[in-house]
Amino acid sequence: MNILELNRLEKSALTEALSKCCGSTAWVENMLAIFPVANAETLMAEAKTQWNKLSETDWREAFTHHPKIGGNVAALREKFASTSTWAEGEQASVKQASQATLEALTAGNTEYEQKFGYIFIVCATGKSAEEMLALLQARLPNKPEDEILIAMGEQDKITHIRLEKLLAA
Repeated sequence: MNILELNRLEKSALTEALSKCCGSTAWVENMLAIFPVANAETLMAEAKTQWNKLSETDWREAFTHHPKIGGNVAALREKFASTSTWAEGEQASVKQASQATLEALTAGNTEYEQKFGYIFIVCATGKSAEEMLALLQARLPNKPEDEILIAMGEQDKITHIRLEKLLAA
C-alpha cells in the first residue's frame, strides 16, 4: 500500500491499519488527525512526533499489544491475530534458540515484568535470541524511570518498522 492508498482509506480501515503499527489508542487518534499525508517521510516524522507527545500510560498501553519475546507461538497467534505475522517475523530468531536460552528469556521476562510492570520491549528485528537475552539482562538493573524511556524508544523503532511494512504491503 502506498501513501495515496493509505490516504484514501476510510477512517475505520485507517484506524485498523495504524493500530497494527502501534497499540496506543492516543497515538492512533493523533495520527488520524494528520491525514492525508504528503509522503512516507512525513508519515514517519509525524509517527515519531506523536509518539513522543504521549504519556507513560499511553506507552504502556502500546506495550500490551506485543507478545513476550520467546513467548508461545500459538498464544501469540490467538492474542495478536492482527499483527501475529509481523510479530512472528520480528521474533523469527527465537524459533532457532536453544532450550536454555528460551528458559532464560522466560525467566528474564518474568523478572522484568515484576520489576517494571510491563513486558520487556525490544525491537527484535535482526536480533538473535541470545542478543535479546543479553539486552534483557543488561536492562534489568535499570531504574524504572530510565527503563520506561528505553522501552519507549524501542516501541518507536517497532512502530517505524511496522509502518514501513504497511507501506510495502
